[in-house]
Amino acid sequence: MQAFLIFAIGGFVAQLVDGSLGMAYGVTSTTILLTAGLTPALASASVHLAELGTSVASGLSHWKFGNVDWKVVLTLGVPGAVGAFLGATALSSISTEAAEPWMSTILLALGIYVLLRFAIRPLRRRQLTGVSPKLLAPLGLVAGFVDATGGGGWGPVATPTLLSTGRVEPRKVVGSVDTSEFLIAAAASLGFLTSLSHQQLSWSTVGALLVGGVIAAPLAAYLVRIVPMRLIGVGAGGLIVLTNARTLIKNFDLPAPSPTVIYAAIVVAWLAALAYTVRVILAERRELDGVDEQSAEAVVR
Repeated sequence: MQAFLIFAIGGFVAQLVDGSLGMAYGVTSTTILLTAGLTPALASASVHLAELGTSVASGLSHWKFGNVDWKVVLTLGVPGAVGAFLGATALSSISTEAAEPWMSTILLALGIYVLLRFAIRPLRRRQLTGVSPKLLAPLGLVAGFVDATGGGGWGPVATPTLLSTGRVEPRKVVGSVDTSEFLIAAAASLGFLTSLSHQQLSWSTVGALLVGGVIAAPLAAYLVRIVPMRLIGVGAGGLIVLTNARTLIKNFDLPAPSPTVIYAAIVVAWLAALAYTVRVILAERRELDGVDEQSAEAVVR
């Protein structure tokens, strides 16, 4: 019972982060399961089976709050499902360790770009023209494969890439990526159930992750609806930078105290960017309120 509660809390936290920023459910949940002693394949399989429920709950919640672009969902999700199935069936024989540093470097660069873009030069409504299928389809294929083989990665690959284009509203990027994740979870689960017939899945672990994630989904969808797009972008960018910096530090095995110094610098810079963004948002709202008051006075006169 204690293990069930721990995994349920882990699923809740993972879905709250994922539903708010469009990433990190798989990364967070898989980390918990690996720490608990599951093999990489079983951990990834358990997470994807749980995502069959959490992604439905998250998708419905985002749809209710108007956070979903169905064109993005289908164009990104269908190739993603193909990549996820291939990744799941290949996990037992293909190692992604060699590619991990390169992928983390790319994601780190995207995270820095997203953070700076939203903190310093936010998107304008006139720029939100949509993303070409020529980008969405290959992006989905790669993100799906990485997600299945790494126990997570759909959000960290897809979300920053779409945010960096500046052509889709951030809350709809988050909502669409989260909604399309059902297709990836279904395809990956099918691949794992086919290839892991000789290994024992823990359905209580899957259930715990599912319960926690389903409870968190509506709250996460509501938060992404009311939180300003700039704040979401800065939050997502900082999370991407911190996560992938950790991966690179582990791969290069940097000696102490270098990792601590790097983590501290990233956190301080991230908090400073968040504080600056909040300050700018409040200033813009005060300015908008002032304009509205002047307009109201002009009408009265």
